[in-house]
Formats: sequence, structure tokens, C-alpha cells
Amino acid sequence: MIEKSTPSEPSQISHSSHLNRLSDYDFVLPQHLIAQHPAQIRSASRLLDGRATMPVDRIFNQLPNLLRSGDLMVFNDTQVIKARLFGAKKSGGKLEILIERVLPKSPEQTNYTAAVHLKVSKKPRVGDTLLMDGGFNAELLGRWPTESGPLYIMSFQEDPFKLMQLYGHVPLPPYVEHSDDLEDVQRYQSIFAKSPGAVAAPTASLHFDPELMKVLSDKGVETAQLTLHIGAGTFQPVKTEDINLHNMHSEWYNIPPQTLTAIDKCKKNGGRVVAVGTTSVRTLESWASTGLTSAETNIFIRPGFKFNVVDLLITNFHLPKSTLLMLVSAFTGYDHIKKLYRHAIENEYRFFSYGDAMLLEKRIDYSA
Repeated sequence: MIEKSTPSEPSQISHSSHLNRLSDYDFVLPQHLIAQHPAQIRSASRLLDGRATMPVDRIFNQLPNLLRSGDLMVFNDTQVIKARLFGAKKSGGKLEILIERVLPKSPEQTNYTAAVHLKVSKKPRVGDTLLMDGGFNAELLGRWPTESGPLYIMSFQEDPFKLMQLYGHVPLPPYVEHSDDLEDVQRYQSIFAKSPGAVAAPTASLHFDPELMKVLSDKGVETAQLTLHIGAGTFQPVKTEDINLHNMHSEWYNIPPQTLTAIDKCKKNGGRVVAVGTTSVRTLESWASTGLTSAETNIFIRPGFKFNVVDLLITNFHLPKSTLLMLVSAFTGYDHIKKLYRHAIENEYRFFSYGDAMLLEKRIDYSA
């Protein structure tokens, strides 16, 4: 996307006619542009208006001026859980687990189970008991979702949601360099969060506060919600140079009936569906392609994808070589995204989860 450059040179734009190479989605980002803390006021972050050919610099609280009465904003109401837990093996070796998802508990089960990421110097054996900070234990049962799966199954005597609430830490992204604190507990969570299960925030939603929502409502902009529990896989880089060989991680979503009704009404009345965040896009387009309102999705949206629901997208700036960068390239055009990212870097927008946002319009070439 943006070729490698020295710090003293402006980033140079690469070109590809196929857009299926991982290198097409690489760019150099100065380290100081990676936001380590949120804006002091949620809606006071910057907004890059990327709808027109030339980008326009705005403040996020100007969003109501860019939408119309009858538009429908769709938010992800997932709630970030304090999924990071620390502990040790009986040998004393320190470890960290990140609970990806709490698994359903059958009536015959006495213990609770969860699928987790395990960070430790030497992996424990199946059946080993881990001594967790807070005084509780976790037993390693095996791999998940298969015997050779990337995650592990852990058994807990108490409800993992309760344990996370008592002893867990906010699962900040790997590029945020400080330990979680009270600010993160409050701000790495959207004001819409009500469905526990995410290990990463739907970051486009972090820019909204009650004051902004009132202005949007007064203008006649409608809102609806859905749920997609974001997994840690959202931060995993693509490792295959041919992006078509990449295996997407799977996440669970649910779209309530009232949201489907709101979408239908919006479309019939000539309104626009505004997805707040890429997770809302992935959920809505998964439903459009499968007809399933509640399911697991591993949808991989990249240039050439045909969008059926979403008209506008509010999103943050994404990591180089990430599937989310491929998604926005598919939505608003690869060359246009290159232009917007170059503008954002040159004008020192703040990047990633705690960073600034973009407003994008569907303007794609299906032949790409």
C-alpha cells in the first residue's frame, strides 16, 4: 500500500492490478502516531471525511452534519471482558491466559470451560493445574477447537465471567504499551456495550458519547444494534503473500429481529445504512450472504467483494497487512484508501484502537 521509506522521506505509494498480494497492504507508520491513550473527550477525536475524492479534515462531533434524517447507524453492542488473567505453573513458571470465549456448560458438567490463548515459556501438559492470581486454579484439558487447534481448553471450578470480573485485566491490544488502568476500564469500552464476550473493543464506537447521540437523534438519524464478539484473531497478521490463502478466524454474531426491521425500513425509505466499525460490516454482510441471523462467521472481505447492505462506514485506521485494511480497501477502493492513509500519516492522525476515525462511502470496482 505504502512502500517502505526512510523517516526523512514521504511514504511512496505502490501499485498492483491484482490486489491479492500481502505486500499491497503494507505501509510504514511512524511509531509516535500509534495512539497509547484515548482522546480526552470521546467525540473530540479527529474524523477524516473520505467520502469525496479529496479528503477533508474534521472533528468527530461534526458527524451529524454529514448524515441525513432517515440514515440508520448500526452499532456492535459487544462488551469487552477482562479476559487477561495471570498465574503460574506449579513449577513456578509465570504464565498468562487470554480467554477467547467461555464455552457453553451442559447440565452434566460440574466445571466451567473456556477456550484460551496461553502465553508461557514452556507449555504445560494436559491435566496440569495452573495456579492463577486471585487464588483460583485452572486445569488444562487440551487443544481447541480440534486436537491440533490454535487455542487451549481450560477448566474452572467457578464461572469464568465472575473470575474475570474479580481478577481479570483489560485485554489491551499488543501495540498499547502500558498496563491496563482505570482509564482503560472506562474507555476501552463503548457506551453501547451490554453483551459480554469480546476480547477487543469495536473501536469505531469508542468515539460516541451521549451528547453526540442526542444530536444525531434530534437530526432524525436512526440507530440499531447487533452483536459480534471480537476475538484476538482480529490482531493476527496475515502470513501468506497470496492473501487468498489466508485462513480467517471465526467469531460469533447475532442480529436481533428489530435490527433487520430497521434495515428494511431504512432501505425502503431511501436511507443509508451506516456501519459503525468493521465488525458491523462483517456481521451485516455475513447475514446478507448466508441468511443466518445468528452464527459463526469467518467472512474474509477483500477487493472484489460485493457489498449488499452497508452504504457508509465509520472506522478507525488499521494495522498494515491486516484483513481489516483489506476490508476498507474493498469497500471504498484500494487507490482511494492509499490516498486517505497517506493524508492521515502526513497530517499526523492518531492510529489504531485509541486513534482517530474515518468516514467512508461505498465506491468500489467489482472488477478489481
